[in-house]
Amino acid sequence: MSGPPPPPAADQLGPGVLAALADMPDPARSAHADAFEGGLAGALGTRYAVAVNSGTAALHAALFAVGIGPGDEVLVPALTVIMTAAPVVQLGATPVFVDSDPATLDLDYADATSKVTARTRAIVPVHLWGRMGDPATLAAFASLHHLAVVEDAAQAAGTSRAGVVAGTAGSAGCFSMKDGKILWSGEGGFVVSNDAHLAARARAFRGHWLTPPPGDRAQQHLAVNARLAEPLAALAHANLRRLPALLERRRSQSTYLLHALAGARGLSPIRPATDETWNHYSPLLSIALPRPRAFAEHLARIGVPNSTGTFHLIPCDTRPMFAAGARPPCRGAAQILERTLAVVLTDRDDEAVLDRYAAAITHAGSEWNG
Repeated sequence: MSGPPPPPAADQLGPGVLAALADMPDPARSAHADAFEGGLAGALGTRYAVAVNSGTAALHAALFAVGIGPGDEVLVPALTVIMTAAPVVQLGATPVFVDSDPATLDLDYADATSKVTARTRAIVPVHLWGRMGDPATLAAFASLHHLAVVEDAAQAAGTSRAGVVAGTAGSAGCFSMKDGKILWSGEGGFVVSNDAHLAARARAFRGHWLTPPPGDRAQQHLAVNARLAEPLAALAHANLRRLPALLERRRSQSTYLLHALAGARGLSPIRPATDETWNHYSPLLSIALPRPRAFAEHLARIGVPNSTGTFHLIPCDTRPMFAAGARPPCRGAAQILERTLAVVLTDRDDEAVLDRYAAAITHAGSEWNG
């Protein structure tokens, strides 16, 4: 079993950041952010990209840009982090949580259909762990119910399905560049779209509406400051140039770890769909052991970072701020999170780290009695 390739050379990261720092202070300068946006649009095959300072800000800007506001309802998977739902609430709308199918990790469209009302305006599919649902089913559902599609592709840079690139299946795609993502800049995010009006509204929203879309007045709307700082834009642009190598690194790391865990007691890999090109954001395994969440928490304590054990990921509909309603819980999402081991990787994790993870997981599984 060959190890993953070495991390792509980091010596490309410094010059652009140093150039951006040399240009400071200049509050009006956006040359590095502009260049990064152009590179993003080319890399993802979209007409527009809007750089912002976080993945949450990307969702906030995109949801505002498609017209979400007070009184609206937005369908959001329960299989997500709270940062997906927070912008909906911040815009005065209501997140309506939709279940997921444990067999596919995709949305449960029967459940989604039952939750559409006259106030439903959008759906936010979430590509958790880099896994992407069926874009044709999503498009048909959104078209039938006249919904905008704003993808939370925070973890899905480089994933595609049936030839559709994650983030390009709907009205807008939203990405995070938080440290640890495959395309990273320490902190940051971006929105991609083929809709000129949507992109202009997202761009205006990130900058207090000081540069309005055509036909609007400056500061006509209450907006936010979510611009991506120039040094981070330069870093993001340098990493965008390395993205093919960063993706290959993550795919090789994930494949290496999953291969090392072949035959481990109570664990089996969760395979992508046959038409899915997965970025392997997190190696995914189904846990068939007693008290699987406790097993994931045990792994976190012994140094194997993972979604449920380290970050305590639970269905979003059960978070205290959302759990007071009368709707039944999303049991499919709960089952997925209860039984899934999603190992957290970074591009710095070398063969020694992966071997240590594999040994710890295998040993823990062999002794686990719950």
